[in-house]
Amino acid sequence: MSTDQPALHIVLVRPEIPQNTGSIARLAAATKTRLHLVGPLGFSLADRYLKRAGLDYWPLVDLRTYPGWEQFAAANQKITAKFFSARAEPSYLIANYGRGDYLVFGSETKGLGREFIAERTDCTFRIPIFETRVRSLNLANAVSIVVYEALRQTRVMH
Repeated sequence: MSTDQPALHIVLVRPEIPQNTGSIARLAAATKTRLHLVGPLGFSLADRYLKRAGLDYWPLVDLRTYPGWEQFAAANQKITAKFFSARAEPSYLIANYGRGDYLVFGSETKGLGREFIAERTDCTFRIPIFETRVRSLNLANAVSIVVYEALRQTRVMH
């Protein structure tokens, strides 16, 4: 694990599907992005599907875990966070990403929750979906889209 300050942070709140989290962990390793898992988790960190999706990259993942949102918030004060929800209005493309930003995503089935995003409308964004019968994107895909846009905007090249 790296002790350097990462260019970005990925925050997964109550992730439920181990394969998605494993894929996101691989993305975090590849981009040198810190991964924060905020519980309760819908799986064990020893889950074989989680490990398999992350392959042998787990030693490269800069991982932090928290039992719940309160513990995450207490440990990460004075941060710049951007939240992502299929229910938000502004596109992720209009967000101004900066070095050290925390990119926060909710669970696969419940997202971040209506009340949670209602308190953060000024910093909550969505990835446009053009087919109205599709509710949301796969979590791992959504995180990838946003991370690479943030890296492009901050001109971070590892």
